[in-house]
Amino acid sequence: MKKLLAVICAAAMVSTSSVAQENKGILGQQNTKHVELKSINIGDCKWTEGFWADRFHTAEHAMVPYMGEVLTGEVGHALNNFKIAAGLKDGKHKGMRWHDGDFYKWMEAAMYVYAQNGDENLRKEIDNYIEIIAKAQAEDGYLQTQVQLNDKVDRYENRKYHEMYNTGHLLTSACIHHRITGQDNFLNIAIKHADHLYSVFSTGERRYGRFGFNQTQIMGLVEMYRTVGDEKYLKLAETFINNRGTYKIEDTPETVGYPIGDMVQERVPLRESKEAVGHAVLALYYYAGAADVAAETGEKALVDALDRLWENVTDKKMYVTGAVGQAHYGASTSKDKIEEGFIDAYMMPNTTAYNETCANVCNSMFSYRMLGLHGESKYADIMELVLFNSGLSGISIEGKDYFYSNPLRMVDGAREYGESNTNTETPHREPYLECFCCPPNIVRTVAKSSNWAYSLSENGISVNLYGGNRLETKLEDGSTLILNQVTNYPWEGLVNITVEKAKKKPFDMMFRIPDWAIGTTVKVNGEAVDAKVKAGEFAVINRTWKKGDIITIDMPMEVTLVEANPLVEEARNQVAVKRGPIVYCVETPDLPQGTKILDIYVKGGSDFKVNYDKELLGGVATIEAPMLIRNDHKIESSMYSKVSKPDFKDAKIKMVPYFSWSNRGQSEMTVFLPVIWNNL
Repeated sequence: MKKLLAVICAAAMVSTSSVAQENKGILGQQNTKHVELKSINIGDCKWTEGFWADRFHTAEHAMVPYMGEVLTGEVGHALNNFKIAAGLKDGKHKGMRWHDGDFYKWMEAAMYVYAQNGDENLRKEIDNYIEIIAKAQAEDGYLQTQVQLNDKVDRYENRKYHEMYNTGHLLTSACIHHRITGQDNFLNIAIKHADHLYSVFSTGERRYGRFGFNQTQIMGLVEMYRTVGDEKYLKLAETFINNRGTYKIEDTPETVGYPIGDMVQERVPLRESKEAVGHAVLALYYYAGAADVAAETGEKALVDALDRLWENVTDKKMYVTGAVGQAHYGASTSKDKIEEGFIDAYMMPNTTAYNETCANVCNSMFSYRMLGLHGESKYADIMELVLFNSGLSGISIEGKDYFYSNPLRMVDGAREYGESNTNTETPHREPYLECFCCPPNIVRTVAKSSNWAYSLSENGISVNLYGGNRLETKLEDGSTLILNQVTNYPWEGLVNITVEKAKKKPFDMMFRIPDWAIGTTVKVNGEAVDAKVKAGEFAVINRTWKKGDIITIDMPMEVTLVEANPLVEEARNQVAVKRGPIVYCVETPDLPQGTKILDIYVKGGSDFKVNYDKELLGGVATIEAPMLIRNDHKIESSMYSKVSKPDFKDAKIKMVPYFSWSNRGQSEMTVFLPVIWNNL
């Protein structure tokens, strides 16, 4: 009997170990029940050639190494903070109060690179930093250098110290490190810290009820639950959601020094929310975390609220580039002070648009989770829109300079304060931002982008993003699937996906037809498929797939003029130019000398010419657009002046992708342009 029990126990241990080994997705959803689509394992998809392969190469060889030099050196000082807290170095804390989180995000990015290239030197480098972080951690699990190195501040004294934000990125980064390396050294730090967090915040003590305003800890706690299986982490994540919107909106010792109310989404319980409010990053991290909780619990009220909020963001408060967070300063509909965030619907300024890079990245993170919950392609459309436009605009093509905010128009003299040493808004990208949250956020997004390209369905696979790649994964039933994707997307709309290995039973392949791709055709081995092919939906093909099968997706890549809803006053009688997923802009390096951005008008109804220039901006497709240059327009004139018939001259102006602007020196730029229709 003892021998039998031993065999049973051993089998159980093997089974548990097997599950843990398979739980290696960006989101650890191996056992998540309430989702339509699940993450593939990290590293199952690798970019091979083309746009995203080039970006990953830059991440591998420039973005991650350069950022590592900055954060482990004297400029970024993030590693120094851990060394000082560990007693390995003398000095004071430097950087923002959330700087620990910046370092964790960079470590996460480095792990995604390691998952692709297997560089043992990189893994050992990260292990060295983990050893330092472990020494900095307090015996009871607390780990916040901005507090530990400040004798005048107590733990969890005031939420403005962003302890929850750092916690979330610590937990997430540690889970990703464990899934990729199989090591427990970072995870053990995270377990110790999460247990400490639970001991403090699960007690129901009132002073902690409004603490979780910077929500990355919700995502982190759910990933901890998914990684180690301890349900208390999921319960604590839910507690942070349940507490919001249930307290009187007033300053307490824990809230003084940071705006309250809508700024931190605490006026209305999440399940009753209808409008995205407040700081855009805080809001979208909050919604993404709630989506993670809903994926585990299946709670309908939570999902319904997230549906309303996603629609509100994407249909009333999002720019054509996928950017969010319209204003640096403003007020909510409840008249609460807002910073770096959402204001009223359809209030979409261009020159003063804030659009923090972190907020844009968070928009794609939220949409990725909604894609999982519902399995609808519209969420991947937003992911792609951000990735190609307002995400990549936050980092230079070289991979070493950053934008904090991403306006849709830059005019000389419009941001004189941009040269300030203490302001993160600049007219050009900077090699280091004092507030360094955005750079590692976009770098980790580029580094992990291949893991968003596909998802697992109950009976197959979905193709979410297009780009040259190779996928070798296991379907939900454990069978192996190998696909090879060849395409010059986004510059061309033709995609060929070859089946290299598949099970012998029928299963689904779901191909995203972008919402802009009207007229797309899908063929298998040259023959039209018997499936619904509609822009804005997945084309689902169920068949017995064989080695050598080729799926051909042909998406029309027409140049289109896009106008905003008429309620967007700042874009009235203006258009943006879009081709495929790419939004274009006009930049002064492509204008006649002395011409200002505000002098340019689009000739509506004209033909546009597309050219691919491999030598320009890392290789981009440009658009040659017929335009008019106004000669009698004087920005320096009085506030209002009389006007008769304007004086125009014809010109053909080259337009470049929005993400690529400001890579040729400081310049003016605009996405939206006034239009004069030729046929009127």
